[in-house]
Amino acid sequence: MNLKIDNIKKLESPPKIIKNIFDKDEIISFLNLYKNLPVTIHNKKQNVIKKRWLQGYDSKLETIFCNRLKKEIGNFQMDNLKDENGKDIFGLIQESYNPIGLHVDAGFELNSQIYKQTLIPLSSVGSTVIFKNRFYDGSTSFTQDPEELKKKDLKYGQNKRSDIHLKLYGDKPFDTEIHKKYLQHERIENLKGLEVELIYEWEVGSMLIFDRSHLHCSSSVIEGKKIGIATFTKR
Repeated sequence: MNLKIDNIKKLESPPKIIKNIFDKDEIISFLNLYKNLPVTIHNKKQNVIKKRWLQGYDSKLETIFCNRLKKEIGNFQMDNLKDENGKDIFGLIQESYNPIGLHVDAGFELNSQIYKQTLIPLSSVGSTVIFKNRFYDGSTSFTQDPEELKKKDLKYGQNKRSDIHLKLYGDKPFDTEIHKKYLQHERIENLKGLEVELIYEWEVGSMLIFDRSHLHCSSSVIEGKKIGIATFTKR
């Protein structure tokens, strides 16, 4: 396990924002893709609709995305779960009406060497908070909610729930101004010991790339809803 983490750390780097990586026509293609894909999950509690970016719905867009991502991060493999036929999916497109809480997308196969993840905004209002703090023990949603912490019988692709983060990063209180501006949906006590690395203000046409070990969450800045594509890679 330590060797795997050492190899992951060797490839880590600061978060990167690539501006104007997609033009207006390509964004329209992404939105049409979202419209045409079947709904995977409609989580009414979180008020979020998730659609898997399945292969074959727009092969040209798949090639554009992969080529541009390779230019930025080098060689990679997709690590976005698989469809019913065992094919890799390209990512998840989410339509969110409420912010998504503190979590890490560190993978579901603990033998995999996690690499980079991306976020492509398809709507203009929104922001994502990336923390300096890192976690390497699988995809996890961090919470103090006793009901959430009881959930152990998880389905394929669901994050485990944990409050272990409260023991890992010290007791420094979280920045009250950042909490007030961006993270009102999170209890400030749940952010103890966390420090912000980057606040990515959504801009259509841009793409955020960051290490999968970073804790992160949506901000509470939403106007109605927001739509974005998340993708995950491994080495």
